[in-house]
Amino acid sequence: MKENNKKSRRKFLDKGLKFGLAGALGGIGLSKITNRAEANTDSESYYKMELMTTDGTIVQVDANEVVEVEHSHDDDVKYNVREGIPNRKFVMVIDLAKCKNALKCVESCNKHHYITGENAWLKVHKMQESRDTAPYWMPRTCMHCDQPACVTVCPVDATFKRRDGLVLIDDDRCIGCRFCMAACPYSIRVFNWEEPKQGETSEITMHLGGEHPSPDYAGMPSQKGTVDKCDFCPHTIKNNELPHCVTACPNGVFYFGDKYEDTVTNGEETLRLGKLLKDKAGYRLLEELGTAPSVYYLPPVDRLVEFEDGMENYNEFQSVDIPEEE
Repeated sequence: MKENNKKSRRKFLDKGLKFGLAGALGGIGLSKITNRAEANTDSESYYKMELMTTDGTIVQVDANEVVEVEHSHDDDVKYNVREGIPNRKFVMVIDLAKCKNALKCVESCNKHHYITGENAWLKVHKMQESRDTAPYWMPRTCMHCDQPACVTVCPVDATFKRRDGLVLIDDDRCIGCRFCMAACPYSIRVFNWEEPKQGETSEITMHLGGEHPSPDYAGMPSQKGTVDKCDFCPHTIKNNELPHCVTACPNGVFYFGDKYEDTVTNGEETLRLGKLLKDKAGYRLLEELGTAPSVYYLPPVDRLVEFEDGMENYNEFQSVDIPEEE
Protein backbone atom coordinates (compact mmCIF):
# COMPACT_ATOMS: atom_id res chain seq x y z
CA MET A 1 0.00 0.00 0.00
CA LYS A 2 2.81 2.41 0.92
CA GLU A 3 4.58 1.66 -2.38
CA ASN A 4 1.35 2.31 -4.30
CA ASN A 5 0.95 5.63 -2.49
CA LYS A 6 4.46 6.65 -3.53
CA LYS A 7 3.79 5.74 -7.16
CA SER A 8 0.54 7.68 -7.08
CA ARG A 9 2.27 10.75 -5.71
CA ARG A 10 4.97 10.58 -8.38
CA LYS A 11 2.44 9.99 -11.14
CA PHE A 12 0.50 13.04 -10.03
CA LEU A 13 3.68 15.09 -9.88
CA ASP A 14 4.73 14.12 -13.39
CA LYS A 15 1.34 15.14 -14.79
CA GLY A 16 0.64 18.12 -12.60
CA LEU A 17 3.85 20.04 -12.14
CA LYS A 18 2.41 23.23 -13.51
CA PHE A 19 -0.40 23.41 -10.95
CA GLY A 20 0.55 25.65 -8.06
CA LEU A 21 3.89 26.55 -9.61
CA ALA A 22 2.88 30.12 -10.24
CA GLY A 23 2.14 30.68 -6.58
CA ALA A 24 5.45 29.19 -5.52
CA LEU A 25 7.40 31.40 -7.86
CA GLY A 26 5.65 34.56 -6.75
CA GLY A 27 4.29 37.49 -8.69
CA ILE A 28 7.65 38.79 -9.94
CA GLY A 29 8.84 35.44 -11.26
CA LEU A 30 5.49 34.78 -12.91
CA SER A 31 5.50 38.13 -14.64
CA LYS A 32 8.94 37.52 -16.11
CA ILE A 33 8.06 34.04 -17.31
CA THR A 34 4.74 35.11 -18.79
CA ASN A 35 6.28 37.99 -20.70
CA ARG A 36 9.02 35.79 -22.07
CA ALA A 37 6.56 33.10 -23.05
CA GLU A 38 4.33 35.62 -24.81
CA ALA A 39 7.31 36.95 -26.70
CA ASN A 40 8.03 33.45 -28.04
CA THR A 41 4.50 32.42 -29.00
CA ASP A 42 5.28 32.76 -32.71
CA SER A 43 8.43 30.67 -32.50
CA GLU A 44 8.88 26.95 -32.03
CA SER A 45 11.15 27.37 -29.00
CA TYR A 46 9.65 28.13 -25.61
CA TYR A 47 11.35 29.05 -22.38
CA LYS A 48 11.87 25.84 -20.39
CA MET A 49 11.75 25.51 -16.62
CA GLU A 50 13.54 22.59 -14.93
CA LEU A 51 12.08 20.87 -11.86
CA MET A 52 13.09 17.76 -9.94
CA THR A 53 10.58 15.03 -9.08
CA THR A 54 10.70 13.06 -5.82
CA ASP A 55 12.69 10.24 -7.44
CA GLY A 56 15.39 12.65 -8.65
CA THR A 57 14.26 12.91 -12.27
CA ILE A 58 14.74 16.28 -13.94
CA VAL A 59 11.72 17.31 -16.00
CA GLN A 60 11.13 20.38 -18.14
CA VAL A 61 7.96 22.45 -18.27
CA ASP A 62 7.09 25.03 -20.92
CA ALA A 63 6.75 28.43 -19.30
CA ASN A 64 3.78 29.20 -21.52
CA GLU A 65 1.86 26.47 -19.68
CA VAL A 66 2.33 28.20 -16.33
CA VAL A 67 -0.77 30.16 -15.46
CA GLU A 68 -1.56 32.19 -12.38
CA VAL A 69 -3.94 30.46 -10.00
CA GLU A 70 -6.84 32.58 -8.77
CA HIS A 71 -7.22 32.02 -5.03
CA SER A 72 -10.49 32.41 -3.19
CA HIS A 73 -11.01 35.49 -1.06
CA ASP A 74 -12.49 33.21 1.58
CA ASP A 75 -9.63 32.52 4.02
CA ASP A 76 -11.12 29.16 5.03
CA VAL A 77 -10.79 28.03 1.41
CA LYS A 78 -7.58 29.87 0.64
CA TYR A 79 -5.72 28.41 3.61
CA ASN A 80 -7.41 25.00 3.60
CA VAL A 81 -8.67 25.59 7.13
CA ARG A 82 -9.68 22.72 9.43
CA GLU A 83 -11.23 23.06 12.86
CA GLY A 84 -8.52 21.94 15.28
CA ILE A 85 -9.24 22.59 18.96
CA PRO A 86 -12.29 24.89 19.18
CA ASN A 87 -12.00 28.40 20.63
CA ARG A 88 -8.22 28.32 20.94
CA LYS A 89 -5.44 30.33 19.24
CA PHE A 90 -2.02 28.95 20.12
CA VAL A 91 1.06 31.17 20.17
CA MET A 92 4.69 30.86 21.21
CA VAL A 93 7.09 33.42 22.66
CA ILE A 94 10.87 32.85 22.54
CA ASP A 95 12.98 34.88 24.99
CA LEU A 96 16.39 35.35 23.36
CA ALA A 97 17.79 36.81 26.59
CA LYS A 98 17.48 33.42 28.27
CA CYS A 99 18.85 31.10 25.58
CA LYS A 100 22.30 29.66 26.30
CA ASN A 101 22.31 26.96 23.62
CA ALA A 102 21.62 24.07 25.97
CA LEU A 103 20.02 22.28 23.00
CA LYS A 104 17.66 20.31 25.22
CA CYS A 105 14.81 21.65 23.08
CA VAL A 106 16.35 20.11 19.95
CA GLU A 107 17.06 16.84 21.71
CA SER A 108 13.50 16.52 23.03
CA CYS A 109 11.89 17.50 19.72
CA ASN A 110 13.93 14.93 17.82
CA LYS A 111 13.22 12.21 20.36
CA HIS A 112 9.46 12.65 20.57
CA HIS A 113 8.95 13.15 16.83
CA TYR A 114 11.36 10.37 15.87
CA ILE A 115 13.40 12.70 13.70
CA THR A 116 16.61 11.27 12.32
CA GLY A 117 19.55 12.61 10.34
CA GLU A 118 19.88 16.31 9.64
CA ASN A 119 16.14 17.02 9.37
CA ALA A 120 15.72 18.59 12.81
CA TRP A 121 12.55 20.65 12.99
CA LEU A 122 13.98 22.98 15.63
CA LYS A 123 17.37 24.60 15.15
CA VAL A 124 19.42 27.00 17.27
CA HIS A 125 21.55 29.56 15.44
CA LYS A 126 24.42 31.74 16.60
CA MET A 127 23.45 35.29 15.65
CA GLN A 128 25.57 38.44 15.47
CA GLU A 129 24.51 41.50 13.48
CA SER A 130 28.05 42.88 13.15
CA ARG A 131 31.56 42.46 14.53
CA ASP A 132 30.90 45.25 17.02
CA THR A 133 27.68 43.80 18.44
CA ALA A 134 27.21 41.01 20.95
CA PRO A 135 26.37 37.48 19.74
CA TYR A 136 23.30 35.64 20.94
CA TRP A 137 21.50 32.34 20.39
CA MET A 138 18.29 32.17 18.39
CA PRO A 139 16.01 29.11 18.33
CA ARG A 140 14.13 28.86 15.04
CA THR A 141 10.96 26.90 14.50
CA CYS A 142 7.90 26.98 12.25
CA MET A 143 6.07 30.29 12.59
CA HIS A 144 2.57 28.77 12.17
CA CYS A 145 1.41 31.82 10.26
CA ASP A 146 -2.18 33.04 10.20
CA GLN A 147 -1.72 33.66 6.47
CA PRO A 148 0.70 30.88 5.51
CA ALA A 149 2.18 31.13 2.02
CA CYS A 150 3.07 27.42 2.16
CA VAL A 151 -0.61 26.44 2.21
CA THR A 152 -1.67 28.53 -0.78
CA VAL A 153 0.88 26.94 -3.15
CA CYS A 154 0.27 23.28 -2.27
CA PRO A 155 -1.39 21.67 -5.33
CA VAL A 156 -2.84 18.70 -3.40
CA ASP A 157 -3.98 20.27 -0.10
CA ALA A 158 -1.33 18.31 1.80
CA THR A 159 -0.46 21.27 3.99
CA PHE A 160 -3.26 22.99 5.84
CA LYS A 161 -4.08 25.45 8.59
CA ARG A 162 -6.17 24.73 11.65
CA ARG A 163 -8.52 27.28 13.11
CA ASP A 164 -6.56 27.14 16.38
CA GLY A 165 -3.48 28.49 14.59
CA LEU A 166 -1.49 25.34 13.83
CA VAL A 167 -0.17 24.69 10.32
CA LEU A 168 0.30 20.97 9.63
CA ILE A 169 1.22 18.54 6.84
CA ASP A 170 -0.63 15.42 5.75
CA ASP A 171 2.27 13.17 4.72
CA ASP A 172 -0.05 10.74 2.95
CA ARG A 173 -1.14 13.48 0.54
CA CYS A 174 2.27 15.15 0.07
CA ILE A 175 3.74 14.52 -3.41
CA GLY A 176 7.13 16.08 -2.66
CA CYS A 177 6.88 18.96 -5.14
CA ARG A 178 8.48 21.26 -2.52
CA PHE A 179 6.47 24.29 -3.63
CA CYS A 180 5.77 24.92 0.06
CA MET A 181 9.50 25.03 0.79
CA ALA A 182 9.99 27.61 -1.95
CA ALA A 183 7.08 29.70 -0.68
CA CYS A 184 8.06 29.71 3.00
CA PRO A 185 9.94 32.97 3.69
CA TYR A 186 11.42 31.51 6.89
CA SER A 187 13.11 28.47 5.26
CA ILE A 188 11.68 26.26 7.97
CA ARG A 189 10.62 23.14 6.11
CA VAL A 190 12.84 20.13 5.43
CA PHE A 191 12.67 17.46 2.74
CA ASN A 192 13.13 13.72 3.29
CA TRP A 193 15.55 12.70 0.56
CA GLU A 194 15.99 9.21 2.03
CA GLU A 195 13.76 6.69 3.74
CA PRO A 196 13.77 7.55 7.48
CA LYS A 197 14.65 4.70 9.86
CA GLN A 198 11.89 5.25 12.38
CA GLY A 199 10.12 1.97 12.92
CA GLU A 200 6.44 1.36 13.53
CA THR A 201 6.52 2.86 17.04
CA SER A 202 6.87 6.39 15.65
CA GLU A 203 3.21 6.79 14.64
CA ILE A 204 1.24 9.28 16.72
CA THR A 205 -2.07 10.16 15.13
CA MET A 206 -4.53 12.64 16.56
CA HIS A 207 -8.18 12.50 15.54
CA LEU A 208 -10.20 15.58 16.40
CA GLY A 209 -13.37 14.56 14.58
CA GLY A 210 -15.51 17.29 13.08
CA GLU A 211 -16.96 17.56 9.60
CA HIS A 212 -13.66 16.96 7.77
CA PRO A 213 -13.31 13.23 7.08
CA SER A 214 -9.52 13.19 7.42
CA PRO A 215 -7.67 13.20 10.76
CA ASP A 216 -5.65 16.24 11.76
CA TYR A 217 -2.28 14.61 11.35
CA ALA A 218 0.39 15.13 13.97
CA GLY A 219 3.61 13.27 14.63
CA MET A 220 3.09 10.91 11.70
CA PRO A 221 6.14 8.92 10.57
CA SER A 222 8.26 10.78 8.04
CA GLN A 223 8.20 9.38 4.52
CA LYS A 224 10.77 9.55 1.76
CA GLY A 225 9.90 12.17 -0.81
CA THR A 226 7.77 14.28 1.54
CA VAL A 227 8.19 17.51 3.49
CA ASP A 228 8.43 17.85 7.28
CA LYS A 229 8.35 20.71 9.77
CA CYS A 230 7.57 21.71 13.37
CA ASP A 231 3.95 20.99 14.31
CA PHE A 232 3.69 22.66 17.76
CA CYS A 233 3.11 19.16 19.22
CA PRO A 234 -0.69 18.95 18.79
CA HIS A 235 -0.67 15.49 20.37
CA THR A 236 0.44 17.10 23.66
CA ILE A 237 -1.59 20.30 23.62
CA LYS A 238 -4.70 18.21 22.95
CA ASN A 239 -4.11 16.83 26.46
CA ASN A 240 -3.52 20.32 27.90
CA GLU A 241 0.24 19.70 28.00
CA LEU A 242 3.00 21.95 26.70
CA PRO A 243 5.05 21.22 23.55
CA HIS A 244 8.19 19.16 24.14
CA CYS A 245 10.59 22.04 23.43
CA VAL A 246 8.92 24.12 26.17
CA THR A 247 9.11 21.50 28.88
CA ALA A 248 12.64 20.38 27.96
CA CYS A 249 14.29 23.82 28.07
CA PRO A 250 16.16 24.26 31.40
CA ASN A 251 16.23 28.05 31.07
CA GLY A 252 12.58 28.85 30.40
CA VAL A 253 13.24 30.21 26.92
CA PHE A 254 9.97 29.04 25.35
CA TYR A 255 6.55 30.30 26.41
CA PHE A 256 3.41 28.72 24.97
CA GLY A 257 -0.19 29.67 25.39
CA ASP A 258 -3.52 30.87 24.08
CA LYS A 259 -3.83 34.30 22.48
CA TYR A 260 -7.55 34.41 23.22
CA GLU A 261 -6.84 33.92 26.93
CA ASP A 262 -3.90 36.36 26.72
CA THR A 263 -1.68 33.98 28.69
CA VAL A 264 1.55 32.12 28.01
CA THR A 265 3.67 29.88 30.22
CA ASN A 266 7.08 28.21 30.17
CA GLY A 267 6.03 25.71 32.83
CA GLU A 268 7.53 27.74 35.67
CA GLU A 269 5.75 31.06 35.31
CA THR A 270 2.54 32.16 33.63
CA LEU A 271 2.36 35.66 32.15
CA ARG A 272 -0.03 37.91 30.28
CA LEU A 273 0.89 37.71 26.60
CA GLY A 274 -0.02 41.31 25.78
CA LYS A 275 1.86 42.77 28.75
CA LEU A 276 4.91 40.58 28.11
CA LEU A 277 5.18 41.67 24.49
CA LYS A 278 4.68 45.33 25.43
CA ASP A 279 7.12 45.36 28.34
CA LYS A 280 9.83 43.39 26.55
CA ALA A 281 9.35 44.92 23.06
CA GLY A 282 8.27 41.63 21.50
CA TYR A 283 8.37 41.29 17.73
CA ARG A 284 7.72 38.83 14.90
CA LEU A 285 10.09 37.92 12.08
CA LEU A 286 9.52 39.49 8.65
CA GLU A 287 6.42 41.28 9.85
CA GLU A 288 6.32 43.29 6.64
CA LEU A 289 5.40 40.21 4.59
CA GLY A 290 1.94 40.03 6.11
CA THR A 291 2.17 36.32 7.00
CA ALA A 292 1.13 37.09 10.62
CA PRO A 293 3.33 34.53 12.45
CA SER A 294 2.18 32.93 15.71
CA VAL A 295 5.74 32.99 17.09
CA TYR A 296 7.01 36.11 18.89
CA TYR A 297 10.58 36.94 19.93
CA LEU A 298 11.82 38.93 22.91
CA PRO A 299 15.11 40.74 22.13
CA PRO A 300 18.37 39.54 23.79
CA VAL A 301 18.68 42.41 26.30
CA ASP A 302 19.35 42.22 30.05
CA ARG A 303 20.54 38.67 29.55
CA LEU A 304 20.13 36.20 32.35
CA VAL A 305 23.02 34.06 31.10
CA GLU A 306 26.37 34.85 29.52
CA PHE A 307 26.95 33.85 25.92
CA GLU A 308 28.85 30.60 25.55
CA ASP A 309 29.90 28.91 22.35
CA GLY A 310 28.40 25.45 22.62
CA MET A 311 27.71 24.56 18.99
CA GLU A 312 30.36 21.84 19.03
CA ASN A 313 27.75 19.61 20.66
CA TYR A 314 25.02 20.44 18.16
CA ASN A 315 25.43 17.35 15.96
CA GLU A 316 24.92 15.16 19.01
CA PHE A 317 21.27 16.16 19.09
CA GLN A 318 20.62 16.11 15.35
CA SER A 319 19.36 12.55 15.50
CA VAL A 320 17.79 10.10 17.91
CA ASP A 321 18.83 6.46 18.16
CA ILE A 322 15.91 4.14 17.48
CA PRO A 323 16.37 0.41 18.11
CA GLU A 324 16.32 -1.65 14.94
CA GLU A 325 13.46 -4.09 14.59
CA GLU A 326 14.35 -7.76 14.86
